[in-house]
Amino acid sequence: MKKILFTLLAGSFLASAAMAQVTGLKPTLPGGNIPAQPFLFSVNTLTGNSAYWAVNASSNYAQRSAGAFGYDGADQQIAVKGYLGNRFTLYANADLGFANNGGVASAQQAEIIRDFVGGKQAYGLRFGVGLGANRDFLSVGALFSRITASFESPRWRMGGNLRLEKAFAGNRDGIDLVTSFGFQHRLAGPVFAGFEIMGQDLEGFWEADEAEGGAKLLIGPSINVAPQNSRFSFSVSGGPVFYATHSTAALSGAIRDIGNVAAQNGYTLRAMVSFNLRRY
Repeated sequence: MKKILFTLLAGSFLASAAMAQVTGLKPTLPGGNIPAQPFLFSVNTLTGNSAYWAVNASSNYAQRSAGAFGYDGADQQIAVKGYLGNRFTLYANADLGFANNGGVASAQQAEIIRDFVGGKQAYGLRFGVGLGANRDFLSVGALFSRITASFESPRWRMGGNLRLEKAFAGNRDGIDLVTSFGFQHRLAGPVFAGFEIMGQDLEGFWEADEAEGGAKLLIGPSINVAPQNSRFSFSVSGGPVFYATHSTAALSGAIRDIGNVAAQNGYTLRAMVSFNLRRY
């Protein structure tokens, strides 16, 4: 309970700090800016007139949903996101987890995504495909492909991902399937609110021995604040984790947003602060 209160207090402090920053950025929303990463469980692409480079710092607390980034304990992640030009987006992160039992583990991941539809303007439809690689908590390497789709307007936004991953270990699945979707509507000024949904290891619906414990689902609220004239933006999301199927496979160290143990239902709560490195 103390860890939960600490995480919430830390998130509130960071949000207050974000609201207080004034650096003269050009406003792009009524009362706010376009954030580099509005959703926590879906990766979006950048454009030439949205954030060029940003550093994201996120903190996660979870129970009964072990594994990154739904670590069963406290989890910290640092990510770098940048626009490479010609509709290419780079996204890389490093994750450090502090388990409830005292253990510490780390994982790294990097990918490049290119928009093939849209991607030249911040508003409108965008559709992209990307490739990436990671090293998980058990030092197993993997390659993955991410399909992204999003639509943004001054008053509302939505985005989703479909991810296919191949881990290079004999005890892992042939292909892992992860999908996500988020929607947010502007409430007032720079404040957007909505929901996020994630379906993880969906191959568990047809594979009884799915390597990450079975298919898992998450649905919960999502809030993003990107104040006008500020390089900071703040996001928070989370909710209950439902284990839709169960497998008999042992726990793997695969990188997963909402955990990889199908023992019982749990929850995860995640907060993130993003700092734009470059002015518009």
